[in-house]
Amino acid sequence: MQISEQIRVLCVRCNVSEAELARRLGKSPQNFNSKMKRGSFTITDLEKVAAALGVTFKRNFVLGNGEEI
Repeated sequence: MQISEQIRVLCVRCNVSEAELARRLGKSPQNFNSKMKRGSFTITDLEKVAAALGVTFKRNFVLGNGEEI
């Protein structure tokens, strides 16, 4: 699943429209929509999305033995 798709699912589950999320992030809905189409999100962007929606964003790699990095 692409990151944009994950953000759309997150918006649905949090009952927040993409336009409202854009406003919470201080962006115009048009600008945010363009970013969603490109899928060009940095880790910092994703942390801000999580904060705006009141959820936790985790980023890590998991090795075959279950160790997280």
